[in-house]
Amino acid sequence: MSDTPGHPAAPPERRSGRFVERLRGDEPTMTVELRPPRSGLTRGGAMDMWIDLSHAIRGLAARDAFLMLTDSAVGEEEEENLQHLTANLANEVDPWRVVPFLTCLHPLDYCLRYVDRARARGVESVTVTGGDRVRGARRCVPHGYQLRQRFRERARDLTLGGWVNLHRPITEQIGFATDPEYEADYYLTQVVSHHDLARAERWLESAHQEGLAIPGSFGVFYYRNGRRSVLERLSRFFPVPVGGVAAAFASGVTAERHCAETIVALRRLGLAHVYLCNLAPHHAATQFDRIMTEVAALEAGAG
Repeated sequence: MSDTPGHPAAPPERRSGRFVERLRGDEPTMTVELRPPRSGLTRGGAMDMWIDLSHAIRGLAARDAFLMLTDSAVGEEEEENLQHLTANLANEVDPWRVVPFLTCLHPLDYCLRYVDRARARGVESVTVTGGDRVRGARRCVPHGYQLRQRFRERARDLTLGGWVNLHRPITEQIGFATDPEYEADYYLTQVVSHHDLARAERWLESAHQEGLAIPGSFGVFYYRNGRRSVLERLSRFFPVPVGGVAAAFASGVTAERHCAETIVALRRLGLAHVYLCNLAPHHAATQFDRIMTEVAALEAGAG
């Protein structure tokens, strides 16, 4: 994903939105990223996945989690996330709990209509990113911040999120996030790990030094196993500390404990807000509960 603005200056004005208000607070916020079904599935296959996703969203919302729905993640076209919110979750989940992604990999008129539809359905926050190339799809604008600028002209009450990658040079990424052209009320980070916590530490130091005014949520990946072949395949999509993860699983650490260790390590740095990636929709609530049980044990000193 890409978010590349121009020149640094004063921070943007603050806007409302319950997701952003929670990110501004000290109480830890848990968010779960889920993926809609891939485009092109059979009707029955897509329906089964929508049902699983609906159960996951309802269960996680009942646990006070926010939900992020992706938009053509990892180079695969997906069913529209906003369609699911409208067709399958109306009157069941507060729409402000759902924070959809929107990439630039759509025609501009579609994106502008999307933001109007999101507002009409009660969505309060949308994360806007450049997006990974999907089957030759072209971006309607070169960078996510340019699309956020267009949205701001017509939806000043909607809170907009941007993207930062802590695996890139930190000074570069802080420069983007502090630029007024970034046009974001919050940011999400690429996934980080307790095996490489120095990146998050450097971000925190630089954010303080540069006066970064907007809050953020840090990505934490739920590794389901420690097989090197799987980890190396995942490395095609984002940086994976293959050796550290593989060694942890080999020592008997469970998937839930491993995930919890990253959450607790971030909290100890003062980074209280995280979003979880890679929970399985049909087990998401159960996996979430097990992870949070491990978090509580680690924070109580039982780990």
